[in-house]
Amino acid sequence: MTNSKSSKNVPEALNKFKYEVANEVGVSLKDGYNGDIAAKDAGKVGGNMVKKMIQQAESQLSNR
Repeated sequence: MTNSKSSKNVPEALNKFKYEVANEVGVSLKDGYNGDIAAKDAGKVGGNMVKKMIQQAESQLSNR
């Protein structure tokens, strides 16, 4: 069973992470709707988010 308090924080944490990654790769996101950005830019953000999450998971697994 998951803790409902921590589950509520996951979307907020991912949203914050999205803005951090967007800033790192030079994509300007605004609060709210961002459907007007280019697919290439959206892919940069999403792809780099996944890359960083995989690196973090691999790092955690290697520290076991």
